[in-house]
Amino acid sequence: MSDFILPDIGEGIVECELVKWLVAEGDVIEEDQPVAEVMTDKALVEIPAPYKGQITKLYYQEGEVAKVHAPLFALVEEGESSSEESAGSPAKAADQRDDEPRESSAGITSKTAADEGSSPALSSHKPEEPEVDQGSDPAHGRIPASPAVRRLVRELDARLEDIPGSGKDGRVLKEDVLAWQEGAESGAARKSRQPDTEPAAKKASDEVRIEPIKGIRAVMAKRMALAASSIPHFSYGDEIDITELLALRQRLKPQAEARELRLTLMPFFMKAMALAVKDFPILNSRVSEDVSEIHYQPSCNIGMAVDSQNGLLVPNIKGVENLSILEIAAEVARLTQAAREGRVAQQDLQAGTISLSNIGALGGTYASPIINAPEVAIVAIGKTQQLPRFDALGQVVSRAILTATWAGDHRIIDGGTIARFGNRWKGFLEAPESMLLELK
Repeated sequence: MSDFILPDIGEGIVECELVKWLVAEGDVIEEDQPVAEVMTDKALVEIPAPYKGQITKLYYQEGEVAKVHAPLFALVEEGESSSEESAGSPAKAADQRDDEPRESSAGITSKTAADEGSSPALSSHKPEEPEVDQGSDPAHGRIPASPAVRRLVRELDARLEDIPGSGKDGRVLKEDVLAWQEGAESGAARKSRQPDTEPAAKKASDEVRIEPIKGIRAVMAKRMALAASSIPHFSYGDEIDITELLALRQRLKPQAEARELRLTLMPFFMKAMALAVKDFPILNSRVSEDVSEIHYQPSCNIGMAVDSQNGLLVPNIKGVENLSILEIAAEVARLTQAAREGRVAQQDLQAGTISLSNIGALGGTYASPIINAPEVAIVAIGKTQQLPRFDALGQVVSRAILTATWAGDHRIIDGGTIARFGNRWKGFLEAPESMLLELK
């Protein structure tokens, strides 16, 4: 038996949340079969099996934080002798974590005794047994649930049998407990508004619900706080008339749909940005840590802020200056889908050079974006509105108007530079055919 050591997933990540086990102890798995899903600071990552064999131990419960370079699970390779497995078990017992002393020790003792027999111990292994808290309240019975979930239930002063389990064989998961708690609090709140409210229910409605900040939300909190406190932001806003751009997109949509692509405004925003950057490369640069050098980036990798189910993600499209509108549209669709599922690849999150946030997609008109460090600029786009404007003859006409608010790193970008850059970008969007003159 050998331990699978959680590898370095990238960018100095030292721990990650064990979101879900895709196997159980005792399962026979194939090489490269997904074993677990872990949430890093940036994305949900599947951990595959290194070779074919049988899972003998899962070192973490779902919801716990797993350490990089520490055992994640144990595996007996196909054909490996059981004696090796038995010899390996005591060593693993020493690796148990201190934060679960009672549950872990019970599970290890029981499992070690079974493993000391011979190989058949694996085939007779019951996956649920190590996770049953033998020292818990007998009222909890044999309902399957992890020790962490049982502890959470006890902390809420609840009963495990009152909580419907959505996992395999009725297993009660952490999200089941939280959903039950939320339902209980809502019910208590409703009762508190009735004349015959019971004191216990009223007390429950007054309790503060505490939720840890972790995963993508944790990294968002750290990075935004660092960017806002370390980069002097300069803001610049303007409105853009995209009436002609909307008409052009409408004419091109059938051609995009023929290639099974949805043509939004985002590819045009990005292409115009990459063209404008050619004239103002400082918008596509980085500042050295000691603020002594400006590093101009060789390609324009435009990030797009996506409101994913786990928090803000900013995947980027590489080399936008070399992509067609349809190629950008395909990348936008791919990254949006991946971000909303929390499965953005690490390489899609790295090496961004400038960012775009389409807050208007959610209905907002104005926003004050924070720079996605180490980049030096970001723009937030508001929703499109039909507004009255004067034409060249002084007549009032209806035009499609949106707002754009830039934030620039004021250490290297001054107001004049970002205003001229903004005008260049705006010119491409208000007269989209002018982009043809710049394409190669």
